[in-house]
Order: sequence, then C-alpha cells, then structure tokens
Amino acid sequence: MVFVSDLEPERVRRAVQEHGAIAVSDQQLLHMEADIFAPCALGAVLNDDTIPRLKVRAVAGAANNQLAEPRHGEMLVQKGIVYAPDYAINAGGLINVAQEWIGYDRSAAMARADNIFHTVDSLLERSKQTGERPEVVADRMVEEILQR
Repeated sequence: MVFVSDLEPERVRRAVQEHGAIAVSDQQLLHMEADIFAPCALGAVLNDDTIPRLKVRAVAGAANNQLAEPRHGEMLVQKGIVYAPDYAINAGGLINVAQEWIGYDRSAAMARADNIFHTVDSLLERSKQTGERPEVVADRMVEEILQR
C-alpha cells in the first residue's frame, strides 16, 4: 500500500485516482507503520518532533535538507531507521540540469541517472561497514570525488 499526503488536495486526489494510493493527513502519515517514509518537498521534516513519531524502516525522499540539524541523523540511527541522504537519491534533477547546460542529450542524462541506485547502494554499504551514518559517508564520497 502507498499512503499519500500533500499540501495540495489535487495532488492527493490524482495519486488516489491514478495510482490507488490511500489519502491520509500529514499527522497520520508520521504515525503510520510503513517500510519507507518518502518526504518530498518538505525541508527540515526530520526533527525533534517528527523523528520520535516515525514507525518506518527507512527514510528515502526527494525533499532537500530533510534533516533539520545534523544531529537528527543520529536520532534516526538510534531508532534503527536507515536514512538515504536526500542529495544522493535526489541527484536526478541536478544531473538533468547539468546535461542541459552542456547540450541536452536525454539518453546521456538517463544513463547518468541510472547510476544513482548504485551510488546510494554503495554509500549505504559503506555506512554499514564503517558504522558511520549514511549522510556522513555521503559527504565523504563527495569530498573524494572533488579531490580527484
């Protein structure tokens, strides 16, 4: 099942109608047991108020700056929630814009976006092996790439 909440009722209606999603309020969503919580377009949604209410296995959404503060990554770890860093899984938009800047080639943009899965998989595996939080590993991976 997919549960959906949005500030725009029309988006919720469309998700229900076109995809069979179940509409819930934003407050209900934070209390529901689910595999994944996918915050999209809500910065700082992971904070002192929301994290204690989450009953999910993972957070993986397209919103930017999901952690209100860096310490909220540790709160997720303490709750046993896997966090896929927003800028790692949300890289498709930036990849597309970069491709537009150099001369748009849809197939090249899609090929680069296909690597997002492998990047996230790699950073989560590194996180598991080192015991470091996923967002810390993601930051380090960016630094390693920039030093090349």
